[in-house]
Amino acid sequence: MEHILPSDWQRPKGYSNGIIAEGKMFFLAGVVGWNENEEFTSDDIVDQFRQALINIRAILETGGSGPEHITRMTWFVTDMEGYRNRLSDFGTIYMDIIGKHFPVMACIGVSALVERRAKIEIEVTAMIP
Repeated sequence: MEHILPSDWQRPKGYSNGIIAEGKMFFLAGVVGWNENEEFTSDDIVDQFRQALINIRAILETGGSGPEHITRMTWFVTDMEGYRNRLSDFGTIYMDIIGKHFPVMACIGVSALVERRAKIEIEVTAMIP
């Protein structure tokens, strides 16, 4: 996997501008922060984020991949201001579960998600090396 950054650009914090990867492509549906029984144990966005990342790791590992092979993440959040106010919490959890791997990312504020209690939903594209 090769991270692309124009030579005169400042390195972005927490994501990459571009990635070139080889291997089989692995697409994950939008993952929310519920447990394996499709039950939310918290309505807090940070708690749901933690669980969503745990779920993403489980799906990746079941498919023969891992967090280090993620090429793209798109985050959909229902409370953008709440997200912005807790960026350091998100960063700490991300590093604990995903590690020091920074794929291309987008974070989009939305008015609602299909699962009524969901505060965050994350789509992932990864590679199977």
